Amino acid sequence: HRGDNMIKGIGTDILEISRMNKLVDNIKFMLSYYTDNEISYISERPNRAESAAAMFSAKEAAAKAIGTGFSGFGPKDIEITHNEKGMPSIVLHEKAEKAAKRRGIKIMHLSMSHCRMYATAYVTAEGDDN
Repeated sequence: HRGDNMIKGIGTDILEISRMNKLVDNIKFMLSYYTDNEISYISERPNRAESAAAMFSAKEAAAKAIGTGFSGFGPKDIEITHNEKGMPSIVLHEKAEKAAKRRGIKIMHLSMSHCRMYATAYVTAEGDDN
């Protein structure tokens, strides 16, 4: 609990990385699910399928934390970015941003992880009590 913010939602997701092995080379899938910035990030990684799977899980977890799932917006409205040290964060766009604002969500915290077989993500949404 920080300041006047309270937890507005949580979300988690897990994905088998093997599901992403072929999809990461499918341009149509990548363009429909990931932003241009995310595609650039994934393409630069030595473990593209693992990175894509972790980001996929992060988008799913964020949609769950907003409380709607992907209802009323698409996966590209949730963008996963990384700072210079590699720390991930969530940037909401368009309808996902509007859905979060309606619920009073001001900030989302993201943790992602992966091993050889699975990628997982956990999101906590904080905001005003409304």
